[in-house]
Amino acid sequence: MNKQPLIAHVLFRLGTGGLENGVVNLINNMPEDKYRHVVICMTDHTDFRDRLKKADVAVYCLNKKPGQDYAVYWRLWKLLRTLKPSILHTRNLSALEAQFSGWLAGVSHRVHGEHGRDIDDVDGTNPRYVFLRRLFRPLVQRYIPMSQDLESWLIKQIGVPTNKITQIYNGVNLNRFKLNRQKPLDLLPANFRDPELVIFGTVGRLDTVKDQITLVQAFIHLVQNHPEIRNKVRLIVVGAGILLPQLQALSQAAGTDELVWFAGERSDVAELMQTLTVFVLPSINEGISNTILEAMATALPVIATGVGGNPELVQAEQTGFLVPKQDPVAMAAAFKRYLDQPELLALHGNAGRSRCETTFSLDRMVSDYVQVYDNLLRTS
Repeated sequence: MNKQPLIAHVLFRLGTGGLENGVVNLINNMPEDKYRHVVICMTDHTDFRDRLKKADVAVYCLNKKPGQDYAVYWRLWKLLRTLKPSILHTRNLSALEAQFSGWLAGVSHRVHGEHGRDIDDVDGTNPRYVFLRRLFRPLVQRYIPMSQDLESWLIKQIGVPTNKITQIYNGVNLNRFKLNRQKPLDLLPANFRDPELVIFGTVGRLDTVKDQITLVQAFIHLVQNHPEIRNKVRLIVVGAGILLPQLQALSQAAGTDELVWFAGERSDVAELMQTLTVFVLPSINEGISNTILEAMATALPVIATGVGGNPELVQAEQTGFLVPKQDPVAMAAAFKRYLDQPELLALHGNAGRSRCETTFSLDRMVSDYVQVYDNLLRTS
């Protein structure tokens, strides 16, 4: 009988997203002789669960109703009493209250991860959310923030003692995301396949906090103010979400719709990354962005907003450029710098790849989590 300790990973929903991608990567790459895993969704899952490669990883859905659904915590308690995990690992505010069910169910070791904040609490000061985090603070034995920015916030705003925090950066699969000298241009629309084009691109859910509005506005500003480059540049937006109609309308009204490709949600992101020249992340807030790491691993220079954990990933003037959030003019100026100084493309891209190899590998991330889990179990 398999006797490895069981970890119950609790998250709001198992769907496309950076947090969810990190959970899947952790489970898929953890040595099988160390731990067993289950994933518990407070709501439900999409076909993203198919990315879990280990056949013995069960996924449970508690089908939490919108609003206050206190019965869901009773269902979670019963499930945890049945599963008897050694470690409960919740992620973000939307799963934090599961710590109470875990404590009642007698789960001895409880971990909580902070991966980033959403649009309704960008700076982490929402009084109600701060109250909830402080209320559940005594139940959490180990906090894992994704960035130094989130670590500092946990200490200063939530009052978490430093000895209860282990900051762990996300890691990227350096075998999957890598530079391909032969770009797979056949994945692109016909008018994007010229190898001489400079293609800017982003990947992520089309959501207010990700702010692809600013990205499209910046691209429009670039083209309208430098009409001589119109036939030399393209923009690719990968992802699905509520902003799509607005983004499409913006591009169409500006007369740039033939220069912008809204690619939708894709399963071949690693290959699409290889078709880009520059990766752009326009977010209003970020934890530690998986897509920035994936772009850096692909040896792409990165233009990102200087928010959240982005400055911990993108070294300004070395692996890319940092710009103010919601500033399309500043972002367009960063675009133009790469057009004017094409020698920076390879210089910044290669520096980003090297940074991933030394600091942001998936192996390093998994090793850090294993160490946290091992240390918790030693306190039994």
